[in-house]
Amino acid sequence: MDYTKEDLLEAKRQIDSTLHKLKEVIRTFEAKEDPGRYKSQLTLAKRRIAAFTLAGELVERELKSIEH
Repeated sequence: MDYTKEDLLEAKRQIDSTLHKLKEVIRTFEAKEDPGRYKSQLTLAKRRIAAFTLAGELVERELKSIEH
């Protein structure tokens, strides 16, 4: 499937926004009195960060390939 530059830029913007929110979630849970209680939520958020980071890098790669 072919994506326009605008599609890719919007996808990157959304990925970056989601990453920012996930990082805030982690900070919030880690600041709680008993962060161990939120272990599964922290694990999930960290895995999502890894996945969205990968997705963002792939979008950036695609953007570079269409710009050249």
